[in-house]
Amino acid sequence: MKMQGLRSRKKIKKGKENPLYGSFLVNDKIVEYEVDTELRDTEQIPLGYPGGIEGFFKEEVLPYTPDAWIDDSKTQIGYEISFTKYFYKPVKLRSIEEIVADIEAIEEETDGLLNEIIGV
Repeated sequence: MKMQGLRSRKKIKKGKENPLYGSFLVNDKIVEYEVDTELRDTEQIPLGYPGGIEGFFKEEVLPYTPDAWIDDSKTQIGYEISFTKYFYKPVKLRSIEEIVADIEAIEEETDGLLNEIIGV
């Protein structure tokens, strides 16, 4: 879903007022404002969101940016698959006891090695 922000230029349209989709009633005329591309934003909305795109927009966007609207020409509906969630098989980690045993074995192997290197 693309959302737009208001800018100063406007275009007078025919039709009904629909602020969610960029048609605002100003002085008894339907006005469509020019888009400010610096204010453009994109959202990913869950397919099962109550009320769909409009429900999300009313609950999550309009309280923070009341002059925003939905650009329906750029709205895309699709599905995102999380490959990690569905296909990743985690490797079982070693236990603490195994790790401690390995560290102790390495310490035994290297015991006195520093003294041999330095020549003490």
